[in-house]
Amino acid sequence: MAHDVQSYVQWAQQQAAALPGFEAVEPRAVEYVGVIGGGTMGAGIAVALLQAGLQVHMVERDASAAQKGYANVEKVFSGMVSKGKLSEQGKADTLARFDSGCEYAALGEVDLVIEAAFEDMAVKQSVFEALDTVCKPGAVLATNTSYLDIDVIAGYTQRAQDVIGLHFFSPAHIMKLLEVVVPTKVAPEVVATAFALAKRLGKVPVRAGVCDGFIGNRMLAVYRQAAEFAMEDGATPYQIDEALRAFGFAMGPFQVADLAGGDIGWATRKRRAATRDPQARYVQIADRLCERGWFGQKTGRGYYLYENGSRNGAHDEQVLQIIDAERLRAGVVPRTFTNEEIVRRYMVAMVNEGANIVHEGVALRPLDVDVTLLYGYGFPREKGGPMFWADAQGLPEVLADIERYAKEDALFWKPSPLLRQLVAQGQKFESLNGASAATAVARAGA
Repeated sequence: MAHDVQSYVQWAQQQAAALPGFEAVEPRAVEYVGVIGGGTMGAGIAVALLQAGLQVHMVERDASAAQKGYANVEKVFSGMVSKGKLSEQGKADTLARFDSGCEYAALGEVDLVIEAAFEDMAVKQSVFEALDTVCKPGAVLATNTSYLDIDVIAGYTQRAQDVIGLHFFSPAHIMKLLEVVVPTKVAPEVVATAFALAKRLGKVPVRAGVCDGFIGNRMLAVYRQAAEFAMEDGATPYQIDEALRAFGFAMGPFQVADLAGGDIGWATRKRRAATRDPQARYVQIADRLCERGWFGQKTGRGYYLYENGSRNGAHDEQVLQIIDAERLRAGVVPRTFTNEEIVRRYMVAMVNEGANIVHEGVALRPLDVDVTLLYGYGFPREKGGPMFWADAQGLPEVLADIERYAKEDALFWKPSPLLRQLVAQGQKFESLNGASAATAVARAGA
């Protein structure tokens, strides 16, 4: 089985990168790239581009931010020198292809620009309106947004055919996944350019359609909810993390939340509050932590306690008290969970959302979902990805679990139409991975 999993993972990665139907499409030439934003993400993207031999110009909002952005990039290369991975001369040669400033006009000659500014639609609007004015015809305009609607972003320009999503994962010079998000009006050669760039950067590209969160973050939102429900229903965050580490994840969801920073998710939840279904269950525990300024590792406190700058969190009695109070407020009578039950709920929620994503054509095939989770979200490689795992479990068993959980919460545990269809036909997700190029292209909207 282990060998089968390894060969599947390799094959799936190749298939995801091949992008059916685009074999004959010529990518545009890219040698000079602009990066908007010099924070952690922008700096990481700049490093990845520089390592691939490209020339990079970074734009920040003012001169001091531009200097800071430059320093963020230089620091990464200095780290490589001190680890013996790069010579001083190598660092100097690389940085000779890099500069930073605060004028959009400097991007007049770039072949491609990647926006990595703050995750806010008003910010994206001002950036893309500026890029539309200064960039040369045929320049590819990419956004690194994690959630926002790229069709809307493209609409802020007079060149929607040139706008695409390039969703990097942090740290961008290390993480392998690159979600290539394909808006409605984008030209085929721009999609081909994105895939060619991914290959040049040594990334694993996956094509995704436009929706809130694309493939990976859309799934993350759902399986995080499954973990939060289990927590409010009686498990502790520490038991949940431990169960998922035992399954094969390097970190559990609450450790990941502390590492990423609770404030990011909090901002997203506040953004979505107005459109949230009032019937949908909403666990407020994370909000209670954020209201106290406990954002995780960066504040020394989140679900775990990080004393004296420690990276390894200790269990926090006060967090357990907050959880107890929230259970009381929500009228939840806590019960015990086995580790196996925690894993099962987490996985089944993940698979069901993956099935919805394929059903809607946001992912072309189940393998694209697997590759996304394997290379961007720490899914255990030896399990082959969530859709591969589901096939191994048996889809009728997965569907039966969802139907059983639906008795507690029919809105959250709503079986995917695709899952029902495959079970009725006696098929597996695997049967959708070999879809012919013609059907894949039809679903890609190419």
